[in-house]
Amino acid sequence: MMTKSEKTTKYILEKVAPIFNQKGYSATSMSNLTAATGLTKGAIYGNFKNKEELAIKAFHFSINQVLKGISIHQNKNKSPLQKLYLITDFYKNYYDFSKKIGGCPILNIGVNEKNQNNKLHHEVMLIINKTQLNIAKLIDQGKENGLINKNIDSINFARRLYSHIQGAVFMTYTMNDNNYLYEAIEEMNLIIKNELERL
Repeated sequence: MMTKSEKTTKYILEKVAPIFNQKGYSATSMSNLTAATGLTKGAIYGNFKNKEELAIKAFHFSINQVLKGISIHQNKNKSPLQKLYLITDFYKNYYDFSKKIGGCPILNIGVNEKNQNNKLHHEVMLIINKTQLNIAKLIDQGKENGLINKNIDSINFARRLYSHIQGAVFMTYTMNDNNYLYEAIEEMNLIIKNELERL
């Protein structure tokens, strides 16, 4: 059972995470945060050291919603190969999914904080590396199970898959057109089938 302090912290993150995601660290003002939460500056910072810590935790709150969504989707199948297809399948509806949390946290925070806040940018890099390593692990499991071509470089393919998806996320948001994601997913599914699947 959560303590009162934990409930307040969760409430604050739920309210401010979409704002940091949309506006970025520098453009998010204290008035934005107090208006969203209905709390005073003192009440907010009674739960966080400063704005930077709040922004970092808000990023993790947002990205955890994405990672949880992917994880739930992947649990539909135990096969490492099918889990790769389920990753791409999740991203077919990512535009609508991510709009509910203020946009794509990787895209928004990664771009906004590249030259603004090194700590936040570093957190985005860590999540990208973790995601790519998890994809590579699935590929390695598929190799061990005889489902995936053993000659594939797992980490290089994982980076290729994730960068292809994130590039399509960027284009989808920039052009307000989900077809960029649909087309990228179809292309990656073909690449998985033609390059990864062991015939």
